[in-house]
Amino acid sequence: MEAGLLERHFKLSERGTSVRTEVLAGVTTFLAMAYIVVVNPAILGQAGMPVAAVAAATCFAAAFASILMGLVANVPLALAPGMGLNAYFSFTVVQQMGVPWPVALACVFLSGVAFLILTLTGIRQLIVAAIPPHLFAAIAGGIGLFIGFIGLKEAGIIVANPATLVSLGSLAAPGPALALFGLAVIGTLSVRNVRAAVLIGILLTTLAAGLAGQIATPDQPYSIDAITGTAFKLDFAGLIGGLGSTGFGLVEIIFVLLFVDVFDNVGTLVAVTRRAGLMDAAGRIPGLNRILAADAVAAMVGALAGTTTVTSYVESAAGVQAGGRTGLAAVVTGLLFFATIFVAPYAQLVPLAATAPALIVVGGLMLRPLADISWDDPQVAIPAFLTVAMIPLSFSIANGLAFGIAAHAGLKLAKGQASRADWFLFTLAALFVARFVWMSAA
Repeated sequence: MEAGLLERHFKLSERGTSVRTEVLAGVTTFLAMAYIVVVNPAILGQAGMPVAAVAAATCFAAAFASILMGLVANVPLALAPGMGLNAYFSFTVVQQMGVPWPVALACVFLSGVAFLILTLTGIRQLIVAAIPPHLFAAIAGGIGLFIGFIGLKEAGIIVANPATLVSLGSLAAPGPALALFGLAVIGTLSVRNVRAAVLIGILLTTLAAGLAGQIATPDQPYSIDAITGTAFKLDFAGLIGGLGSTGFGLVEIIFVLLFVDVFDNVGTLVAVTRRAGLMDAAGRIPGLNRILAADAVAAMVGALAGTTTVTSYVESAAGVQAGGRTGLAAVVTGLLFFATIFVAPYAQLVPLAATAPALIVVGGLMLRPLADISWDDPQVAIPAFLTVAMIPLSFSIANGLAFGIAAHAGLKLAKGQASRADWFLFTLAALFVARFVWMSAA
C-alpha cells in the first residue's frame, strides 16, 4: 500500500501515529511473542504431532490472523496459538482423554465456528455477563500456574514422587541445569526491559544445549513443506464417530476451547485497547464484533493449518507501548511471522530444556489478574481458589472451570442472592455437576 492508502485505511493521522511508528510497534510486538514459534511445537509435539509441521503451522496461523485483524478491525492486536489451550490440547485432551490429535484439531475448528456464531448472534455477551470478574481472573491465574507447572515438569526441576506426588529433581542433571540457565537469562533480560527476553533466552539455552551435546539430531526434514504433516489433517469422521461412545467428552472439549478463548479475548482486548486509548467514553471497544469475528475465523484457519486455538496476545501491549495505535502494527507483526515460516521447521532442534524456562516465565506473568481478587471475601475467594488450584493440580482447565462456576453458583444460593437473571449461570453450574456425576459413574 502507498502512504496515502495506508493513511486512509488505517486512519493514522486520526489516531495520532505514523507509518514509521506503526512499523516499529509491529516489530516490537513480534519480538515479544516470537517465542511461540518454538514453544508451541514443543508442547504439541508431546501430543504426537510432527514438530516441524507444527512450527510452520504456528507461523502461518499467526501471520494470517494478525494480518486479518489489522486489515479488518484496525487494532494493534496480534494473534497466535494461545498458551494454556495448547497445553490443554496436549496433556488433557490427547494424553489423558486419549483423543487422537486429528480429532482434537476438528474440535478446535468447531470451537472457532461456535465462537463466530456466538459473536454474530450476540450470545457471547450472555456468557461473559454470567461469569463474575473474579472468576475471569482466577481462570487466567490458574492457566498461568498450569503452564508454569508444565515448564517445571518438562525441565526436570519437578519430578514425580510416589510418597509426595511431586518433589524436587536433581538440579545437577543436564536438563534442569540448562533450564535454570535459561530462566536466569530470561529473568535478567526481563528486568532490563528487553522486549525479546523470552526469545533470546530460548536461543541462548539452545546454544548451550548444543555445546553440551544435549540436542538430538531430528530425522524430520528442514523444509517449509513440513507443514503438510498437519495441514488439513482434521478428522471430522473420527469426531462424528466418537460422539456415539464419548460424546460428552468431545462436547466438553469444544466447550472448554470456546469458553477459554472467549475469556482470553475479552481480557486481552480490554487490556490492549485501554492502553492504546481506543475505548470510548463509556468504556466500550469500537468495532468489537469485527475484532471477535476476525479472531473466530483465525481459530478455524489455524486448526486447518494444524495448530491449536489462535487467540489475541497480551504481548500486543508491548507494541502499543512503542506507539502502535492502528491495525498497521498488527499487519507488520503478521508479515514478520510469515517470513519466519521459512525457518520454522528448525524449531525441532530446540530441546525441552530451552522451552521450559519460557513456560515458567510466561506462566508466572499470567498470575497478574489474581491481584484483582478480593481474597478477604469468602464468596469470592472460595470459588477463585478452587479454580486456581484445580487447573494445575488436576491438569485440566475444564476441572478448574467446573469447580469455580459450581462453587460460585452454590454460594450465591447459600447467601440467598439467586435471581432470574442468573439462569444461565445456574444452567452452567448444573451441567458441570452433571459432568462430575457422569465421570464418577463412568
